[in-house]
Amino acid sequence: MGMFLNTISPHEKFKLISNSEYFIDKSKILVDLLSCLQGETQYLCVTRPRRFGKTVMANMIAAYFGKAESTKKIFDPLAVSKSETYSIHLNKHDIIYIDFSETPKNCQTYLQYISRIQDGLYRDLAETYPELHLNGEKGVWDNLSEIFEKKNKQKFIFVIDEWDAPFHMPFIEKSDRVDYLLFLKSLLKNKAYVELAYMTGILPIVKYSDGSELNMFLEYDMATTIRFGEYFGFSESEVDTLYTRYSQTQANKTITRNELKKWYNGYHTASGECLYNPRSVISALTNNQLGCYWTSSGVYDSIFYYIRNNISSVREDLAFMAAGERVNAKIQSYAATSMELESKDQIYSAMVVYGLLTYENGEVFIPNKELMLKYEELMLNKESLGYVYRLANESARMLKATLCGDTNTMTHILQYAHNTEVPILSYNNETELSAIVNLVYLSARDRYQMEREDKAGKGYVDFIFYPVRCDDDGIILELKVNNTPENAIQQIKDRNYKLRFLGRLGEKSRCTGRILAVGIGYDCKTKEHRCKVEVL
Repeated sequence: MGMFLNTISPHEKFKLISNSEYFIDKSKILVDLLSCLQGETQYLCVTRPRRFGKTVMANMIAAYFGKAESTKKIFDPLAVSKSETYSIHLNKHDIIYIDFSETPKNCQTYLQYISRIQDGLYRDLAETYPELHLNGEKGVWDNLSEIFEKKNKQKFIFVIDEWDAPFHMPFIEKSDRVDYLLFLKSLLKNKAYVELAYMTGILPIVKYSDGSELNMFLEYDMATTIRFGEYFGFSESEVDTLYTRYSQTQANKTITRNELKKWYNGYHTASGECLYNPRSVISALTNNQLGCYWTSSGVYDSIFYYIRNNISSVREDLAFMAAGERVNAKIQSYAATSMELESKDQIYSAMVVYGLLTYENGEVFIPNKELMLKYEELMLNKESLGYVYRLANESARMLKATLCGDTNTMTHILQYAHNTEVPILSYNNETELSAIVNLVYLSARDRYQMEREDKAGKGYVDFIFYPVRCDDDGIILELKVNNTPENAIQQIKDRNYKLRFLGRLGEKSRCTGRILAVGIGYDCKTKEHRCKVEVL
């Protein structure tokens, strides 16, 4: 078998995945693809953030259609087997599979990189069709066209994974990117030998004009296109299924279903369905431990890349999003070659493409706890964030003062926040005040699970700080604009918010230490804060 033509590699990889404990059957995408064969819609590009199942799908497609090896035992139990055309196409097609993220050893130039692919394709074709005496000096597309003409209209399915990988490689120059796009155009566009071209990546295809090199592709992203949305990421029902398996096989489970939701949910399909990060869910269940599995593999640097050049434009929004709020944005098409993002909408569009923010109903926001932790880390470590950084670094002092009942220090820190020349501090409503409270208590998240507007007793409380260690003190914090901290604390008492720390019936108390009621008031006329702390 060849390295690119009818390679067994995707078959073996999908076999391994399909036998894993937390495999989810997404094979219905194959039924959707069957209608595209030899039609006008045979060019498909599916873009998703990293680790959202793109490569798994690419391997599955190659394993199903490809004739390199029988995969009947793999697919017979899956949903695709119920299709009327299932057997007609199973292992009946020639597949050209290219993973553009792979590079030759010690690769230093684009020529070395692309030569590996062109030479490898030529060798595979020459070995498969020795009677045609193909010419290695010609372009691969010329050899493929010759095969089509001389071998009874022989066609190929192209499965291309990580098409945009060259845009992230350090040795690829700007001119190389243009050459690369021309290579893809020459290989795929208007070619009679293309039966289907299925391409994946993070970045949407570059569009220069109506005559774009790759304008034959229909593009499907996560934020704006509905088709294929259910095949990437995990839905609520799929995570329910995985959690049931986890519960049945893990004797000493440490993860609750609700914790999975908080940590890894928050993304959305264009049709509005909630999505979980699949890599993180599977890693957490496999390890029986929650953690930052997706963000630990390089995404953190990308977060700062997209805000550092426009720090003054986005830092107020960043503070709001770190407070759990949403920010209005118009998601735009993001060009792979454009790294100069000039507006907030362009920045947020790029961050949605990379999965660093999520988008729903015209708003962007931080999707889940896994990413929130990285944004908090960013705010604590990047001085260029200005006042956001300074306030975040006051947070350790703010928590200490709260636990000690030092209302003078608490008031001083809040007053400092107010005097820091920032538009976010207009305090027109409690949402704006809440954003600052999140910043000045940022370091508290090492010791506490902070929740906003949590249902507790009668009504809702602004903030509850659940201690990670149950013997730590719990904190209930109520905000009042144009009202007093005494009234805030009275509301905490009247509505019996402290019951939330008792847990549900049959559960252990979530706090065996003190429960502190914290009232923060702000007077819009005097521009002054007042704080009060009581033990309940």
